[in-house]
Amino acid sequence: MGPPGERDEGWFTRLFAAEYAHIVKYGLRRLADADASAELAQDVFVIAWRRRREVPDRSLPWLYGVARRLLANEWRSRRAAPDVLPITDADLLRATSSPGADLTVGVADVQAALADLNDLDQEILRLIGWEELTVAEAAQVLGCTRATAAVRLHRARRRLTEAMSDQAAPPTRHPVLATPRRDL
Repeated sequence: MGPPGERDEGWFTRLFAAEYAHIVKYGLRRLADADASAELAQDVFVIAWRRRREVPDRSLPWLYGVARRLLANEWRSRRAAPDVLPITDADLLRATSSPGADLTVGVADVQAALADLNDLDQEILRLIGWEELTVAEAAQVLGCTRATAAVRLHRARRRLTEAMSDQAAPPTRHPVLATPRRDL
């Protein structure tokens, strides 16, 4: 989106138009309130404007990292676990791989299995499966190396598979179990 020296209002307007919806969806998947997710997105873009010289050209993972830190700070200040919205209809469609699969049972299985995982496992799976980031981009959001993120993803997938096999219904295929995009 241009070199840091050219990060003016036009740059910011283009960034906002391109990424705002992604940040709101990120918030919706982690908060129980659409207004709160819009407020989160606004806070993310306030920080992006103030730190515009630090925003990389591939800005979305950086913006997700800002959103993640803002949420973590809020949750720490409340000393309470965050509420998470149920999986959306779009997620339902991606959650099952067979055309005749029962979406309700599949989503219930995924929700129950995800609820059994720790917060870090849930976050890496959401970043790869829902936000469709690469392992390197997820590492940037989490503030760790690519290798560390790859190990976390591998372990989280294994734990999700185990949690889903513990469910009464047969496990369904979820996008977070699929192979992530390859980093170029």
